[in-house]
Amino acid sequence: MERILITGAGGQLGSELTLKLSEIYGDESIIATDINEQVSSRFTNCKFAVLDVMDRPKMEALISENKVTQVYHLAAILSATGEKKPLFTWDINMQSLLNVLELAREYNLKVYWPSSIAVFGNNTPRVNTPQYCAMDPTTVYGISKLAGERWCEYYNKTYGVDVRSLRYPGLIGYKSAAGGGTTDYAVDIYRAAIAGEKFSCFLSEDTYLPMMYMPDAIKATVELMEAPEDLVKVRSSYNIGALSFSPKEIYESIKRHFPDFEIVYEPDFRQKIASSWPDSIDDSVAVSDWNWKPDFDLDTMTDDIIMNLS
Repeated sequence: MERILITGAGGQLGSELTLKLSEIYGDESIIATDINEQVSSRFTNCKFAVLDVMDRPKMEALISENKVTQVYHLAAILSATGEKKPLFTWDINMQSLLNVLELAREYNLKVYWPSSIAVFGNNTPRVNTPQYCAMDPTTVYGISKLAGERWCEYYNKTYGVDVRSLRYPGLIGYKSAAGGGTTDYAVDIYRAAIAGEKFSCFLSEDTYLPMMYMPDAIKATVELMEAPEDLVKVRSSYNIGALSFSPKEIYESIKRHFPDFEIVYEPDFRQKIASSWPDSIDDSVAVSDWNWKPDFDLDTMTDDIIMNLS
């Protein structure tokens, strides 16, 4: 029987992914962990433990005591937050991954670790960014993700660790608050519209970025982890795509429901980060290897979010 440990379970992705994994494998198979004890109330259906991912002995004890077979290592400092504390971000993002990979080697664990479009940079092709291309990240978050990709591939090739990864675009969900990323405007804009508030966008109206609705992100993650090992040919991280839109386009999609909704564009330091990232992603390798296909476009995502939040 699978036993799954999830780090950063209280985050935007972790909250929904943990629930999905409980549905698939059963509540008794899930150990949700987070450094924030206050999120424990979200996980009354499964086991919860407070875990600082820098505390390798505590992580090892949880793995050993619970006979863990898989680790979803989601805990990380994101892009916009990371630029305020770059060295702290590097330490957290890199050392925690190395802790997981070393324990995976020792305990024969299957590992999921998310990368990001933040690994790309100013010399990356911006339109239909390919799986293999120049990667020169401009943030410490992106630097840590690129280094993490190389470590994941190294542990797979050198030690046979079954580690799998996706380069997430901006993730849009309504069930929990955003976590300090450059794409967070696409989460917050829906809440402002429903609340009847004018929305201040920290990116310019024509800034295109790859995005993904949370149900598609969960679907992609589960499908990759359940794919037969011989089909998983990329051990750094797979490009994964779904949507690409600008703030103006998401605003127009929302106005179908709220005709009086107003927006102002006030770009801040996050504009420079966004401008170094791709406009759209070529995920043909994921399509070819394990048959990836998203379910949502911009308008169906908008309809679903507004229906649920309202």
